[in-house]
Amino acid sequence: MTTLPPPATELSADEARRLALRAQGFLGAPDRRAGVRGVLRHLGAVQLDTISVLARSHELVPYARLGAVGRRTVDDAYWTDTHAFEYWSHAACILPIEEWPHFAFRRRAYRNRPHWNHHLPDGDYDRVVKQLRTEGPLTATDLGGAKKTSEWWDWSGTKVAVERALMYGEVVCVERRGWKRVYDLAERAVPAALLHDDLDDTECLRRLVRLAGQSLGVGTRADIADYHRLKAEQVDAVIGDSGLVPVTVQGWGRPAWADPAALETPPRGRHRTTLLSPFDSLIWERARTERIFGFTHRLEAYVPKQKRVHGYFAMPVLAGGRLVGRVDPAREGRTLVAKQVTLAGRKAAPAVAQALVEAASWVDCTDVRVERVETPELREPLTRELARLLA
Repeated sequence: MTTLPPPATELSADEARRLALRAQGFLGAPDRRAGVRGVLRHLGAVQLDTISVLARSHELVPYARLGAVGRRTVDDAYWTDTHAFEYWSHAACILPIEEWPHFAFRRRAYRNRPHWNHHLPDGDYDRVVKQLRTEGPLTATDLGGAKKTSEWWDWSGTKVAVERALMYGEVVCVERRGWKRVYDLAERAVPAALLHDDLDDTECLRRLVRLAGQSLGVGTRADIADYHRLKAEQVDAVIGDSGLVPVTVQGWGRPAWADPAALETPPRGRHRTTLLSPFDSLIWERARTERIFGFTHRLEAYVPKQKRVHGYFAMPVLAGGRLVGRVDPAREGRTLVAKQVTLAGRKAAPAVAQALVEAASWVDCTDVRVERVETPELREPLTRELARLLA
């Protein structure tokens, strides 16, 4: 492990928060010319998830930064012109295509993996690859069916084979069609200059650690490791020559690293006011979110209904560089329903109302209805602001 120099920069907790907001695209003028593709490159990864309430998470992420970008525009930006690929990063993520070589370490690890959760029947792997070569791009259904039964995780041999080929890097997901992965051979989908596993593990890890630091602005080892789900020892091995610089942050109580370019210019500009997907990279890591914002965030979609505190898909509300509340949304026709709202206080009402109205307009709703406010005395200022904005 490289011996690190002592921290040369001390940051206040507020400075660290603003660095993080700018690095994530929430502070300063949004780069509308670069659009959705610019957001993807800036973040380095956009998480996918099956849940769709107002929209799917990979649509909510650019919306939160750019405003009302068309949902078809979002998908086209990701999937046309071989701009991106889907792979395992923080979770299942859309990644910029130029990062394909830097995930060679993970492809090699999957190829060398001795155990799998699913049995791969003899011959299915070669059959699937041959079928994609002659007929692709295809979904798992096109290839012969994704499931043996209706059980969610009871994959057919075809699905096991094509997912194994995706992990190995022989196959790529080139788009989502009706939320189904569309697979093609990597040799067709990935530009020739990028289609290689030439980089050793150290070079791959160094690049991903540097990218994580740039996307976070400033972070602890755990923050940086979590971004692309690296191991702590992998981060330790390369962070000394990653280009990130050691810093101390008031109140963090642990070493941190920052993007040196982010330290050169104080972060300033307009703050975004918006609803955040629970899968937004600003709030991926719960301990980091609590450390930076003093805000405890937990997705409760997989929590039994009777045990939920804030709701199925509670979306934090960002305003003025703070997390000022959360909304559990739903849709009924052209009404956005706030099934449950939590506000940090009376002063948060205008920002939460603004975030709700803007989100409603984006998903083509013309009205907003609030069902429950956690603090009843805050219901009146919230509904008053909503009425004013909708008038």
